[in-house]
Amino acid sequence: MLKKHFCYLIIAIIITSCGTKNPYKTTEKVYDQQLKTLENQITSKEVQPIMPVVPPVVIDTTYASQLGIVKDTLSKTGSTALLNGINTEWVGTVNFNLRKPSFVIIHHTAQDSLQQTISTFTKTRTQVSAHYIISENGKVVQMLNDYLRAWHAGASSWGKNTDLNSSSIGIELDNNGFKPFTEAQISSLVALLTKLKKDYNIPTQNILGHADIAPGRKQDPSALFPWKTLAEKGFGIWPDEVLEEAPFDFKIEPALRIIGYNTKNLSAAIMAFKLHYIQTDTTVTLDRKTIDTIYSIYKKQLQ
Repeated sequence: MLKKHFCYLIIAIIITSCGTKNPYKTTEKVYDQQLKTLENQITSKEVQPIMPVVPPVVIDTTYASQLGIVKDTLSKTGSTALLNGINTEWVGTVNFNLRKPSFVIIHHTAQDSLQQTISTFTKTRTQVSAHYIISENGKVVQMLNDYLRAWHAGASSWGKNTDLNSSSIGIELDNNGFKPFTEAQISSLVALLTKLKKDYNIPTQNILGHADIAPGRKQDPSALFPWKTLAEKGFGIWPDEVLEEAPFDFKIEPALRIIGYNTKNLSAAIMAFKLHYIQTDTTVTLDRKTIDTIYSIYKKQLQ
């Protein structure tokens, strides 16, 4: 009799254990499939031949190792201990995608050639990079997947965003900062911006220069950069041709801050603004034209 009851107990345990299978098994299978797709999206890249130079460009293997870290991080699941003694429980959702960039930051390389910039961006010790480089002849070199974080913005801010590297795509134009940008170069830039704006729904006013997000520290792209041409094509904003006179009580510092500039150094913010929107005068002088231009951009930023 005891043996019979023991058999019933074993059967009950087996039935109970079968009923406690993972209820999220199907969900987590979908999660794993989507994650694999996103990993492939991040790590996929097309090989573009680079013309040999003398001395040859030295490319280290840091990019590949960093990709490995990204994939490992994306794949990490399981419980995490919190400071209050609670452990998180992992249940994979099926509704997710990669975070997308919302800014484009334009630079000039301040170097002598496309190859020199590639060399700089492929050395570990330089600790600087960008997603794209555009040469004088219009050639575009992509160096990092759009979803990955390049090191191009440095210590910078725009509005309340204090980590532009994490939310932007960096584009470097092969230019030493003292010469005009070529027609082929700007044509390729417009084509690239067209794609990026469409792919990531980047707001028109979020296409900026390095000097905009780092006033006083950076001056690129130079006063020779055709911001007006870009704005006419939908990439960035530009003041009205006929400037409306700013009201008597119009405050410069809060207006620049609302536009996005860091105004802790107000003189630097004024010069960065003029480098972008006036260009023929990049001094700290607040003349009538400067004040009315700030007012024009301020109104457009609020629209």
